[in-house]
Amino acid sequence: MQTQILLTAEETALYDYLVVINPDARTAGEVRSFKEKIARELGIFTSRYSRAHISLFRSVFPEKFQEDCIHLLEEIARKQSGFTVYTSKFDHFDHGAVKRTIYVNVANPKPITELRKKILQQFELKPNDYKPHITVARAISTREFDQVYPMFDHQLFVRSFNCRSFALLRKPAAGGAYELVKEFTFGGEEQQHRTLFNYAA
Repeated sequence: MQTQILLTAEETALYDYLVVINPDARTAGEVRSFKEKIARELGIFTSRYSRAHISLFRSVFPEKFQEDCIHLLEEIARKQSGFTVYTSKFDHFDHGAVKRTIYVNVANPKPITELRKKILQQFELKPNDYKPHITVARAISTREFDQVYPMFDHQLFVRSFNCRSFALLRKPAAGGAYELVKEFTFGGEEQQHRTLFNYAA
């Protein structure tokens, strides 16, 4: 009886799921250094320790649906070809009059928005407004923003990296840190025909 109750509790446990594109190590390292630069001015801030990523999809649902989610994402990845992501500069979002988010802009959003559209369609959801970006400082106060944004305003950050996968992360809906559930490597035609030569630096 106790075992049955435990299983039921696990099946109904709510998790916050997040699908992301992870940049290459160089870009991620540089974004981390930007966060450290801001921390020297502000101390600890929201997203201070989060790893650099481009968010594609986020949803909260019971753990018992996780395998179904994985299956749907596998279907998308199997048909997806790799592409290159280019960044260009720093920018920011306004959250009303009291909060701001500093981010790295994606210069070629189309392949990412198309991938996200496929994910939403697979989950039978309607597309909404979306701007691919890499967050540097999320939802900091306007005062904090005014203090640090001059370091980034009008600054270019021109980088590129090859996107050959996306990842599913999760954390308890009640709070905590995201952990990796699974990495989904693309299996499209372009990806299948790569050789060692294509990966040469």
